[in-house]
Amino acid sequence: YAILSHCWYRDKDEVQFREMEGLISDSVRQMLHERPGYQKILKSCQLARENKLHWLWVDTCCINKDSSAELTEAINSMFRWYDKAEKCYTYLHDVKDNSFPTERKMEDFPADLKGWPKWFSRGWTLQELVAPRNVVFFNHEWQAIGNKKDLAPILEEITCIPSRVLKYGMDAYRPSIAQIMSWAADRKTKRVEDRAYSLLGLFGVHMPMLYGEGKNAFRRLQLELIRMTNDHSIFAWDRQSAGWSGSVLADDPSLFRDCDDIVKMEPG
Repeated sequence: YAILSHCWYRDKDEVQFREMEGLISDSVRQMLHERPGYQKILKSCQLARENKLHWLWVDTCCINKDSSAELTEAINSMFRWYDKAEKCYTYLHDVKDNSFPTERKMEDFPADLKGWPKWFSRGWTLQELVAPRNVVFFNHEWQAIGNKKDLAPILEEITCIPSRVLKYGMDAYRPSIAQIMSWAADRKTKRVEDRAYSLLGLFGVHMPMLYGEGKNAFRRLQLELIRMTNDHSIFAWDRQSAGWSGSVLADDPSLFRDCDDIVKMEPG
């Protein structure tokens, strides 16, 4: 199967699970066909067919978010689903050029994106970059503009993720907890809990989703990591940052911003 990685449009421009069920109705089908989100699904299906793949998974329409049990299962399984995909189609909707951006372009991308496409600023897309073996990037017009392995050097510059992780995966080189947290430091999510939930797969952690718990989700993640590992880099975050609550646990991944050089040492 193939899988899509993308930035969501506004909810009303995407096609949700419950709406896909209504496609048998001509009136509903016509309404959905006009949405930008439907065009993403259609283009991705065309690519999957060209690659002789029988299935495509898209988060907007393949998760029933009305079911808390299904949502929890999906979030806890997401990294594995991206890892097992034959192809990951990454759609950069704001890239107009027919080549991958190799330098910051403040005139093309807003200042809060630091001169790079929006996809690189989102929390969920971090695991969607790391997990799949075969990632192909597409521009606004769905022209292929490169793949993850060939673009590893520039992707490392953008994300601070080491090229060897991008090329060979997490199994070949296991980063420290602090280093992984640093990759997420400046990424944003729509809901504060997703700052933690979007990291579960990168750490191999499974835990229930409790939307409404706020920043406690990130504390729960850290407690689970402390229980599972003996990696003390989890305590290496910046306590000089404004807003520190006084806890031994960090309140947010942004406090690990300067930890990208904290690496595991081989014994001996």
